This record gives sequence, C-alpha cells and structure tokens, in this order.
Amino acid sequence: MNIADLLVKRANELPNKVAIKAPINRIKNGSYTYKSKTFKELLDTTRSIANGLHSKGLIAGDKAVVFVKPGLDFPAITFALFSLGIVPVFIDPGMGKENLLRSIKQVQPKALIAVPIVHFLRLFKRDAFKSVKCFITTGALTWPGMSSMKNLKKMPPKEVQTKIDEKELAAILFTSGGTGIPKGVEYTHKIFTKQTELLQNIFSLTNEDIDIPGFPLFALFTIAMGMTSCIPDMDPSKPATADPEKLVQNIIDNKATFVAGSPAIWDKVGSYCKEKNITLPSVKYLVMFGAPVSKEVHLNFSSVLTNGTTYTPYGATESLPVANISGKYLLENTVDKSAKGLGTCVGKPIPSMNVAIISITDEVISTTKEMKILPTGEIGEIIVQGDTVTRSYFEMPIKTKEAKIYDGDVFWHRIGDLGYLDEQGYLWFCGRKTHRVETEDQLMSSIQCEAIFNEHNLVEKSALVGVYRGNNYQTPELVVQLKDPTKKSKRLKDELLKMASAHPHTSEIKSIWYHDQFPVDVRHNIKIDRLKLRDLAESGDLS
Repeated sequence: MNIADLLVKRANELPNKVAIKAPINRIKNGSYTYKSKTFKELLDTTRSIANGLHSKGLIAGDKAVVFVKPGLDFPAITFALFSLGIVPVFIDPGMGKENLLRSIKQVQPKALIAVPIVHFLRLFKRDAFKSVKCFITTGALTWPGMSSMKNLKKMPPKEVQTKIDEKELAAILFTSGGTGIPKGVEYTHKIFTKQTELLQNIFSLTNEDIDIPGFPLFALFTIAMGMTSCIPDMDPSKPATADPEKLVQNIIDNKATFVAGSPAIWDKVGSYCKEKNITLPSVKYLVMFGAPVSKEVHLNFSSVLTNGTTYTPYGATESLPVANISGKYLLENTVDKSAKGLGTCVGKPIPSMNVAIISITDEVISTTKEMKILPTGEIGEIIVQGDTVTRSYFEMPIKTKEAKIYDGDVFWHRIGDLGYLDEQGYLWFCGRKTHRVETEDQLMSSIQCEAIFNEHNLVEKSALVGVYRGNNYQTPELVVQLKDPTKKSKRLKDELLKMASAHPHTSEIKSIWYHDQFPVDVRHNIKIDRLKLRDLAESGDLS
C-alpha cells in the first residue's frame, strides 16, 4: 500500500470532515480564528500538486528536499509526493549549516520545494544544490527556472495513479546528528503504514479525536487516521521557545484530545497550567518523545489533565515505536526507583516489537551469532527488531553496517542506548551508549548517575562526563546546571560530592563543575550534549 492511499480512503469516508486547521490570528477574547481544509479539499489540493509536479518532469524514484513551514500545504505537498512515488527528504534545518549542506548534497535531489529564504540562500551554496532540476517556492516571488506552489495548486485535481510497492522507498528522514554525523533514515511505505496502525492501536485513536502536533510529521499520521489535525502557533524547529499560553489556547479552541511533541514544549505548558490553575479536560493523551521526561512534568499534568494522562513512547528515528508507558503508571510505580538511580522505565515493548539486551561493544556485529544476549536485570546495549524498524541509511553502507545485526533475512537495529529488562518485562533506559563512562572498576551510565544529583533542590540538571586525566581509564566527573546560577559555591559542590559517596554507582565521582546553560540537541531542544560538556571539562573551561 502507498501511504497516500490512506488519505484517499479518508476523503471517501469523511469528505466534509475537517482534516487540517491552522491559526490565522487572535480575536479580542484571546481565541484564534483558523483556516481549514476538509478531507475532500485536502485530497483535491494533493492531487493538483501531484499533477503539477508530474508536469515538471518529476517521476517515481526522484527525490525532493522539502523545507516547508507547517500549515495547510505541508501535508498536501507530502501526500502528493508519496502518491507519485517521489521521495520527500526531510532535513532538520537546525542541524547546522555544514551538516545541512552535506546532507542535501548526499541525497542528490532532483527537486527543491522550499520557503523563499531557502531559495535565496541556495544561490550562495550552489554546489550542494547542483543536482536540483526543479525549483518550487511556497512564496509569491519567482525568477526564471522556478515554479510557485500557488500555480501548482491550480492544476486540475485529477486522480493520480502510480503503482508503488509497499517495500519501496517512501521518504528519507535525517537524524539530527546529536551524537554523530546526521544520517538519512530510509522509510518504506510499509513502515509508514504500519506505524500509523500501531499509533492508532496504542492510543485507541478514532476519527473523532483531534490532534495538536508539536512535531509536524505527526500530522501525517493523524490525518491518515481520519483525525482533525490543528497546527499549533509555534515554531516546531525551536520547541523550547514555544509560548505555553498560545498552545493552551490552541488546545482549548479545538477541544484537542491528542497532543504530541518534545518534552521541552510540554514542560513549559505544564508549569504554565499549574501556575494559572488551568485544566485541559479535553486532552486524553499527551504524548512526549525525544528525551527522558522528568517526574515534575508528569506531576504537573496529573492535575491538569482531568480526563487523561501523559505518555512517553520510546524509540528512535530508525525504530518507532519500541515501547510505551503512561505518566500515571510511572508516578505510581517507578519514579522512586528512578530517583535512586535505577534508570528510566520506558514501558513494555509493544506486541509487534522484539527487544533484546546484548553485551556492550563499539565494534561491528555482523550476525546474531557474534552477539551475546544478557540475562534479565543486566545493563547492556538495547537492540530491536520489528515491522517498523528501518533497514538502512541512505548511501551510508558503513553506518548501516555499524547499526544492523543480521540473522538470515531478519535484522536487528542497534538503537544506541543502554538499558535492561526487568523481571516483569519492562524496559529501562539508562543513557546513550556514547555517553557511558567506563572506569577501571565499573560501567557508569548517564541517566542512572545523574538521577542522584537531580534530586538536590538547587540542581536544574546534571551531566555525567568521562574525561582522561593522564591514565588509560576515564575519570567520571559531573557537570551541573543550577536553577539559580548565583547559588554556586564550594559548599554546594561538597554537598553533591557527599551525595555521590552515598551510592556505589556514583562513588567514584570526585569532581563537580558548573555550567550556566547546558548545550542541547537541535530537534527537541532538551537532550543534553554531554560530549560537548566533556570537552569543556577536559580543557578546563568550566568553573
């Protein structure tokens, strides 16, 4: 099945139901006015764009880099590409100029569909775009050799018929490169379709549900389910800058039942609602992904979501979803264990996903015969296998080889995380493999160690780093960001070192450093860049 077939199905079932809404402006009472498209209108727009793209000479297998703001056109453009078998390429613009240009050059796109500023900037970086033959702007201004999306939407909305096998490449989604070079993850139509089914089943979603997608690609899934997707008033490329008051108003205006996005967004919304004594009775599912979620976020929403709860699905761009758990369960069963350094419980693996824990190594593991599966309760490297696990990175055979373990026709993905399975079958996340610290005596994982210090009332967040101080083993040190930077003192460092000495897994930490604002990832604005902090500690640039 072509993933775009789901839009056709929903348009036939629910032609007059609103598929997507986007805010226009606010009126005196604070609520927004919205523009919208029904499923029939969205399908017509999709078909018009598809016919326009076809008229420009684009065919199945061509690649199109997409830099389009969330709105009514984003799903129409994406479904149009899917319907023709053209492969949309999604690259996070926040990954940095060098990584961005390298990624574009690597995929050799035939088309660029982008906002005007991208077309202006490409004039100065022609080498990265030299493969592009079709330039399409979402703006009004064009110049020779460029087409406008406005004109493409004027094409007749005749049905597009392209035979696409479900195993064919549907899209390339680049990782943010938070722990290395960005990689283009290859998604097939089958994976997108299966993910839609899984998400619908996990959260019992129906076409009566209403979505607020803090992450734009999520709108594609919910629209494919027949839900109404309401684009929030925020910049999705900078989730940490989202205005909680605006998001709350979007939720209230639309009586949203399903909201999703980075913890950086919903942390602010939860604190805002608690401070203003606001409840969100329409919300049944508040889904946060991309980084561990603090106990405080779940606690705040436990009183805000009077008819729902928080959820934290676990996975990665290459494998989503792997597991899922509710904030209600965490608060009642696991947060105390997490505070003691047992890791973060991410739930039981979903039924269609196989999870195993293997011995930690940085070497390539070619086949399952070369790996050692660890017993219950032992920390190791998390590997996953299932229908929504991607097979390869685009034209990166070495990276693919490093990340996959083969067992005949079946393959496992090395997710890059450390963790363990407990006696009840719950998966516990302990940190990224690249963030582990190996001393002469023990393995130390970031999440387990940092949890001890995050309990201090003056600590906003902490980061375990491993530095080399003239020996063959890493020396574990801790960097802390305080809630109030003026509270830095030697006395506080001594308090933290005393906390370290009280626990076997942190007792080797003998040095504490301060940093006022931790560096974080570009996509979710919440994952700590521990490698950058390590370099600062090693070079003596921290106090």
